[in-house]
Amino acid sequence: MEFARFDFCTKPKDIRKQMNYLSLSDKGQRLVKMYSQMAEKGYTTNTGEDVKAAYNSFELRKIRDVIRNKFTQYEIKTVLDYGCGGSDWNTPGFERELSAAEFFNLAKVHRYEPAREIDERTSVDCVVCFDVLEHIFVSDVGTVLRDIFSYAKKLVVLNVACYRANALLPNGENAHITVRTPHWWKGAIDLISAEHPSVSVDLICSPNYNRMQAFPTFSDEQRQADGRFCISY
Repeated sequence: MEFARFDFCTKPKDIRKQMNYLSLSDKGQRLVKMYSQMAEKGYTTNTGEDVKAAYNSFELRKIRDVIRNKFTQYEIKTVLDYGCGGSDWNTPGFERELSAAEFFNLAKVHRYEPAREIDERTSVDCVVCFDVLEHIFVSDVGTVLRDIFSYAKKLVVLNVACYRANALLPNGENAHITVRTPHWWKGAIDLISAEHPSVSVDLICSPNYNRMQAFPTFSDEQRQADGRFCISY
């Protein structure tokens, strides 16, 4: 399975003619097929419960005020929701009568969810990626992070779960297949962010479902401007 990065002025029938593809490993491709099956049919939990509505919750709602302040600070008007699941940015009810797009004062939201055959990837002010990276096979983490950063003009906001999920894959394994510590993720993202020095990064890790650990906002441009060599952020 190949994931095309393409110009959205291109007609759908011409998409496959373009040569710039995001290539996942064999295991990464097999995982996408399993997540597609879960999105369509639901999944089983560790306790034996059958869940039919898979990955439809709007995870960034938990810190919506923090995100809105960040969007205001960086003057974010366009967003790509990378690994959006079933999140709906345009339906009222995200915050009272407001849709998520209205709540965050956005002009346009694009979505990407390969498990649901949604691919609206394009250059935006900010890419948000919530509760996605822990579902990526470890050998593909660098590839996916590079793809995320390639679409961001100003800001990347990442939330990563660092705990085992309740959900099980169709083969019986835990759905969080890359469970690592917050500092493991910080190190991986430090390396990729250096390739996009002007893009700021907000990394929020979740040691468990009800707890979040936020790192200070950073960019490689910021690190290069710092007078010190020993950088802790």
